Amino acid sequence: MDIQVRNLSAEDYKDLKRSMERAYGNDSGEVWTRENIEDLIRLFPEGQLCVEVNGRVVACALSLIIDSKKTNIYKKYYEIIDDGKFSTHDYDGDTLYGIEVFVHPDHRSLRLGRRLYDARKELCEEMNLKSIVAGGRIPNYHNYADKMTPRTYIEKVKRKEIYDPTLTFQLSNDFHVSKILKNYLPEDRESNEFATLLVWDNIYYEPDAKSNSATRQTIRLGLVQWQMRQFKDIQEFYDQVEFFVDTVSDYGTDFIMFPEFFNTPLMSPYNDLPERAAMEKLAELTDEIIDKMQQLAVSYNVNIISGSMPIVEYKKLYNASYLCHRNGKLDVHKKIHITPNEFKYYGMVGGSEINVFDTDCGKVGLLICYDVEFPEVSRIMADQGMQMLFVPFMTDTQNGYMRVRACAQARAIENECYVAIAGCVGNLPRVNNMDIQYSQSAVFTPSDFAFPNNGIKAEATPNTEMVLIADVDLYALRDLHEYGTVKILKDRRNDLYAVNLLK
Repeated sequence: MDIQVRNLSAEDYKDLKRSMERAYGNDSGEVWTRENIEDLIRLFPEGQLCVEVNGRVVACALSLIIDSKKTNIYKKYYEIIDDGKFSTHDYDGDTLYGIEVFVHPDHRSLRLGRRLYDARKELCEEMNLKSIVAGGRIPNYHNYADKMTPRTYIEKVKRKEIYDPTLTFQLSNDFHVSKILKNYLPEDRESNEFATLLVWDNIYYEPDAKSNSATRQTIRLGLVQWQMRQFKDIQEFYDQVEFFVDTVSDYGTDFIMFPEFFNTPLMSPYNDLPERAAMEKLAELTDEIIDKMQQLAVSYNVNIISGSMPIVEYKKLYNASYLCHRNGKLDVHKKIHITPNEFKYYGMVGGSEINVFDTDCGKVGLLICYDVEFPEVSRIMADQGMQMLFVPFMTDTQNGYMRVRACAQARAIENECYVAIAGCVGNLPRVNNMDIQYSQSAVFTPSDFAFPNNGIKAEATPNTEMVLIADVDLYALRDLHEYGTVKILKDRRNDLYAVNLLK
């Protein structure tokens, strides 16, 4: 059997008519005329789809594009199609309106209707239309009309307590009922002249993108697994930073991330001072370093997550990470959860803000090392639309690293996002409390069929200075949210528990 889904042509009308007559009955009066079909093909050829089985057209889906702000989608069916004149069609509109789907009864076991619906969805995505809208009959309703309202009937169909050949099919194809329409098809006695306004939302829709234009979906991440080393001066440190920015940006990366406290080699001149005083000396360099990294972000056209470094504000010492946007903008995250050693040796305090940052490549969150071990923070970020979470870290032992790694991977699964971690390797014998480092930088994904089986997109060689480059697909996240095997964010029991950002 040869089955093809393709665009309809005027030459298909003879087969089309035969299939329509069988689908609706010879005397139904619902057969489209040749003139109707030719008009639709002339107006909107991409929207007229058919299924050909062994050389004959046996199924068809017809559609228009409408402007949802100009066309009243609650009108009767014949008003929407203007009695076959199709004057509501607007090629610059934002909504694909389905006006017809039928399948020859001898071929209904082949699930051809699903193929047509999938083809419509692809068309909607390719043309960057926000939704597919259609009026749907409820042909089984007349058997229940004396017992329940249309609303109750629809709810029971949703719960699979009642089977309706049209509505059950629509719901199984990810449409939802937006409204109950009265007198949609006045002659439809099986539905008691009621219908459902069905909507399928295009999760890839970009309001500001032009029709027929592809939107950005693949983002390239570059992680620097930084070797701790002594520098004779700050310029040598800058040279090493720029080397990595230059190298990684050559691969067309959108983000480069350095590890937590990757600038601590610059503390070596202050090793004779108390730990707190030495860290405050390092903090005096932070403004200059961030200014340099901002310049690199703009000149190399890449967003840079500057690892983390100390800052002093109102005599309080924080551990802060900066997002240097390639357009010159600057955002900051102050580490919220301070480790016992950070408090013991440096008297650091935690930040008090949880933010998600808008970038030219989507919404990102920043957490620093220990922060990722507290699931509430990233859950709040997920509720703000976070798609990628960047976690610069520093760990001295493998068990400390495994805490960060395992928690980061859990955050990717439970928040349906990507999580990237980057750490330092090597040792710093002349800097107190920074003696040894253990790291294996990685990019983690959610766990479903669109992602790697182990949830690991890429990982570096342990304890080796290197860069890790990986592509992540933001569209795969949108698919996961809507159609995943499980929908973790949607299936939360908000009636029992919630995680909120307290102000």
